[in-house]
Amino acid sequence: MAKANQHNFELHGKENIPEHGILIVPNRLGFDELLHLEKFFSDRKVVFLIEKGMAYDPLLHAHLEKADVSALEFACDDESAASFKKELHRCLAADEMVVFVPGQSRTRPGQTIAIPSRILKFVTSTGAPLLPLYVDRPEETCLSTENVRDVERIVFSFGRALQREGANLANYTENLLIAAEVAYSNRPILNSHLAYELIKGLKKHGATSHIIDGLDESELRYDKLLAAAIAFSRQIVKWTDKKRVGIILPPGKAGLLTNLAVIFAGKSPVNLNFTAGEVAIKSCIEQAGMDRFITAGPFMAKMDTFAWPDKEQLILVDEVLPPMKKNIIMWLVLTKFMSAETIMMKLGLSRKGGRDEAILLFTSGSSGTPKGVVLSHRNLLANVNQFGSRIDLRSDDKVLGCLPLFHSFGCTVTMWYPVIEGVNLVTYPSPLDTARLAELIEKYSISLVLATPTFLRGYLRRAKKEQLASVKMVVTGAEKLPTKVADSFKRRFGKTVYEGYGLTETSPVTNVNLPDLEEDGTEGELGEILPNHRPGSVGIFIPGVAVRITDPESFEPLPLHSSGMIWLKGANIFEEYLDLPEKTAEVKLNDWFMTGDIGRIDEDGFLYIEGRLSRFSKIAGEMVPHETVEAAVIQAMKFKEDDRKIAIVGLPDDAKGEILVLLSSADIDQTELRTNLSGAGIAALWIPKKIIKVNEIPILASGKLDIKSCEELAKGEA
Repeated sequence: MAKANQHNFELHGKENIPEHGILIVPNRLGFDELLHLEKFFSDRKVVFLIEKGMAYDPLLHAHLEKADVSALEFACDDESAASFKKELHRCLAADEMVVFVPGQSRTRPGQTIAIPSRILKFVTSTGAPLLPLYVDRPEETCLSTENVRDVERIVFSFGRALQREGANLANYTENLLIAAEVAYSNRPILNSHLAYELIKGLKKHGATSHIIDGLDESELRYDKLLAAAIAFSRQIVKWTDKKRVGIILPPGKAGLLTNLAVIFAGKSPVNLNFTAGEVAIKSCIEQAGMDRFITAGPFMAKMDTFAWPDKEQLILVDEVLPPMKKNIIMWLVLTKFMSAETIMMKLGLSRKGGRDEAILLFTSGSSGTPKGVVLSHRNLLANVNQFGSRIDLRSDDKVLGCLPLFHSFGCTVTMWYPVIEGVNLVTYPSPLDTARLAELIEKYSISLVLATPTFLRGYLRRAKKEQLASVKMVVTGAEKLPTKVADSFKRRFGKTVYEGYGLTETSPVTNVNLPDLEEDGTEGELGEILPNHRPGSVGIFIPGVAVRITDPESFEPLPLHSSGMIWLKGANIFEEYLDLPEKTAEVKLNDWFMTGDIGRIDEDGFLYIEGRLSRFSKIAGEMVPHETVEAAVIQAMKFKEDDRKIAIVGLPDDAKGEILVLLSSADIDQTELRTNLSGAGIAALWIPKKIIKVNEIPILASGKLDIKSCEELAKGEA
């Protein structure tokens, strides 16, 4: 056997390796990894399992043909499958380690499974006991601030061995993702401090990357942004000794600068939702224990209806920054010569952040009082890396930053990600002014547009096709992407809308659809193209996120391909709800997070969201999804998908547990609705028992349905 270099080798899950024969199925296996595996199992006989006609790396192919290497061939559609399985089981009975060697395939960066599902389905259906093996090369998906030499290594993470009827594709996928999560969560970068990585990013990309404020089209290079943020941070330290500082600003230079300054001051920024009501704002301020709030004079003038804190608690960034000009120039000079380590020392900050609180975000309160979500340095660094490795933008790409900074998507993806990865950022204070946003996209050749379906409708009404010509990707989240919106966007602009998924508690991204690799006629040489986009799904999982499916009520495990409660695990999962240990315990169990969403995973690893548990009603023992009923009502009454005219709410009922109530801003005849729904094959249990006329359906600023307000309306009228 060829000799393997064992330096920079990392192993997890050694205890999962059985002494008896087993079929090891890795997510990928290159030549170097194969040599390491041979070395690791040097005391046992290794037999390699290869597919006939599959494209292999020339070095790997040559190695497999050596006289002292044992190999077993198979073909998924071959009539000799029975004899192959017999030979496979003979090897396993002799306690040999049979290692499946995947052929070459074409994948996007950060794709956890690099094997076509049809091949995996065949390999995992042989009746052999299975051992999932996650093989990772961290240097392929590291942050731009990491030294590639420091992360250059081969990682093996063995999952739980699967036996008998448990050895199937669903269980293999579940346990491979768990093994991948173990490997990812042990990356050293996750122990770092957010400020340290931000400083390294601002220094590394200081002269080449910048933020453009779309409000006045002024530009600020990242090196100048660093100097200004440090100078500002020194004042923040003097102004308050509290742990957290409130920020009431929209996306823009001031918003980014202020968030950086608070981080550099060793404090947690709390971006407050300036579209929320007075009660919600007071609750957030009280929970966070803040006494200083940073905003800007012009923004205050526009938001005269907002419940502003006392005047003496406010810091106006447009007033305090100009007198700091000399200090900013001094720091601009100093940061050119100081290392990131020295800057951190000057700021009095540790280079280790790990699980300590980095920022505090509040949930939207769509189903109750806003909860403070504590996101650690580990959470944010993980998600910046996870999302960044999948999206794979170049340094000359530009991101449109118009989502609110109090929105977790806007916070992570349009603040921390561009700064650390050195991507240019074009900001604008409102995602609703799509006419102006379209102008900015065209003028600055923006590559990545992040939006919600609600905001995408604005582009359909106000933007011209040529204005979006530069856009490579339109990624949407926060609410379900209606098929009509996606189809209309494709027809109007020639752009596919890629739906993703995440929650404030997951920092936020966990899944995202991305463009499939283009067919270029070289498939035979480079291997099969694996899918990255599936309409109707929210995409495959980002690196390092594991998933489980359980019964929504009993929490008993269900097969991964079944419909049930979605549980997630990963370094990006939040630490806790602020001062709410009982609430935290309700959704976190042994580091697994209960999302509250119902869904399933298909055989290619795509996640489908079927509804939120809070948007299901238990009627006569049957789980009835509100969103499905809403879709049926819209179709039955021939409403436009684009307009939110209805909402389904469940109310308690003595006879059947719950009944469905329909809130509607349009006039709907109960008899006509029942007739139309029955004619469409909708079960009687699913037909709303009461219709309540309302002036409008309550919607949050993010475009999400305001569930709490809907329930209050329904209860009040009922």
